[in-house]
Amino acid sequence: MGVFLFVADLLYYLHMYNYMYNMMSGYGYGFGGWGPGLLVLAVWSLFWKGTALWHASRRNQGWWFIAMLLLNTAGILEIVYLFAIAKISTNDLFKFDGKK
Repeated sequence: MGVFLFVADLLYYLHMYNYMYNMMSGYGYGFGGWGPGLLVLAVWSLFWKGTALWHASRRNQGWWFIAMLLLNTAGILEIVYLFAIAKISTNDLFKFDGKK
């Protein structure tokens, strides 16, 4: 009975090791090689979304705020809003004048 339990445990641990290895390498349900790229994309999108939402709220443009809050476009809509719609220069992107 003891040998059977040892073999069963060994097979279980090998199965779990194989499962975790496959998840980390992209063969299972994990991100695999996409992980670092997705992290960079998330940081990029969060930066532009935060900047654009801040400028839209400061300009009392509620519809733009709602649209950018609900739509995830990897920063494309936010960049278009900042530089084409709101016409903010790169020098004024992070200026805070203290008034609305």
